[in-house]
Amino acid sequence: MSTPSLSGGAGAFSGFTRLCKGLAVVLIGGHIVVQFLPQAVNYLALIPARTIPFVWNLLTAGYIEQSVYGVVVSTLGLLFIGKLLEPVWGSREFLKFIFVVNFLTSICTFITAIALYYITMNENYLYLPLSGFYGVLSGFLVGIKQIIPDQELPLLKIKSKWLPSLSLLLSIAISFWTAQSATYLPILIFGTYISWIYLRYWQRKPETKLKGDPSDDFAFSTFFPEFLRPVIDPVASIFHRMLCGRFEASSESQGYTLGGTTLPGSDPIEASRRRERGARALEERLAAERLGAAQGTEESGRDATESV
Repeated sequence: MSTPSLSGGAGAFSGFTRLCKGLAVVLIGGHIVVQFLPQAVNYLALIPARTIPFVWNLLTAGYIEQSVYGVVVSTLGLLFIGKLLEPVWGSREFLKFIFVVNFLTSICTFITAIALYYITMNENYLYLPLSGFYGVLSGFLVGIKQIIPDQELPLLKIKSKWLPSLSLLLSIAISFWTAQSATYLPILIFGTYISWIYLRYWQRKPETKLKGDPSDDFAFSTFFPEFLRPVIDPVASIFHRMLCGRFEASSESQGYTLGGTTLPGSDPIEASRRRERGARALEERLAAERLGAAQGTEESGRDATESV
C-alpha cells in the first residue's frame, strides 16, 4: 500500500461528508445569530456566573463562534479534518466524539473559571463569555495523531503525531502577547486532554468489543519530546490510577493488560490495524478526489473541443 498524503490537490475542496456540512451550518448559523442578536451571547455562551440557571450553555457554548476569524477556522477545520476522521470512526461515533468532548470541555472550563475566581477574587472570570469550537478542533488533532501518527505534513515536513502538541505550544506562546487568551486557551487545553481520555479509555471498538486504545504509541507521554518522557510517565501514572482505576478493573476482566502482560485485545496489533484503517480510508478518499478532478478536467477539455 502506498503512503497516503494529506494533500489532495484540487480535490481537497470536495468530498466533505454530509454530517460535517450539517455541523458547519450550525457553526455559521450560531455566528450569524450572535452577530444580529448580541444579547444571545448571554444565553448561548458559557458565562460561569450565569451557568446556573442557564445550564444549557454547557452544551451550546462549543458551537457559538463570536468572531469571523473563529467561525472561518472552525468551519474549515471541521470540514477538512472531519472528512479524514469520519470514514474511520463512522458517523455515529464521530458525532458522539464531538458531543462528549464539547460537553466535558465546557464543564472543565466552568470549574476552572470558578476556581480562578475564588483564588484571585477577580470577577472577570465569572462574567467573561467563553465559547468556540476550538476544544473539538484540538480533539480532532488528537484523533489524527491516533490513526495516522507517522503521516508527514506536506509543507511543514513534520509527522502528524505532533500536531496536538504543536497546536498547544503555539497557543500558549501567543497567550503571552494577547489579552484574549483566557477565552480560548482553557478550551484548547481541556479539549486536547478530554479527547485523549475519550480515545484512550472510552471509545468503543465494535470489531473487538473493547474500549479505548491502550497502545504505548498513544500514551500521554507521547505528546511530549522523548527526553521529557521519563519525567512525564511517573506523573501520568499517578493521574492514571486516580482517574482510571475503575477502567483498569473492568479492562482486566475483558482482556487488556495484567501485570505487564499483554492479553488478547490490547496488543500492538490492534493499534497497527487502527492506523492501517485510517491510512486506507485516507488513501481511498484522496484517490476518489483525484479521479473526480481528472474527470472534471477531461470534461472541460471535451467541452472546449466541441465548442471549437
